[in-house]
Amino acid sequence: MYVTKSVPTVSTPSIGGGAIIWVIVSVILAIIGGIVVYFLFSSKKNNGEYKGFLAWLHSFLRFDKMLIEALIKIAYIITALFITLSSFSIISTSFVSFLLYLVLGNLLARVLYEFGILKIQIWKNTTEIKEELSKKKDK
Repeated sequence: MYVTKSVPTVSTPSIGGGAIIWVIVSVILAIIGGIVVYFLFSSKKNNGEYKGFLAWLHSFLRFDKMLIEALIKIAYIITALFITLSSFSIISTSFVSFLLYLVLGNLLARVLYEFGILKIQIWKNTTEIKEELSKKKDK
């Protein structure tokens, strides 16, 4: 007598018709909403027109203030703390390796993050120069 073993099958969940319809409706609503919000908030003629939250939203959607600079600074602090704290894991192996990892690791991280901040500073300065030149041109 032969014993047969059944192999369990793994079924993958499928996207139902309702989910596909919702995705299509979401795409259409996102496109329409994006166009409406763009023309409501991104126009230069609306500068200074909004107060409170709407003023913040206007500035946010126009990318007047860049969040990336703050995120890079936070990431640098986290990286520097990680390098400093993790360097103590090799202190028992070699004191020289510990010092090299601690000093050179933090120095390399600082230089790399400064390149990122430098790009942002260049962007800010060129934007200011452009604004000043357009003011002089309008006079």
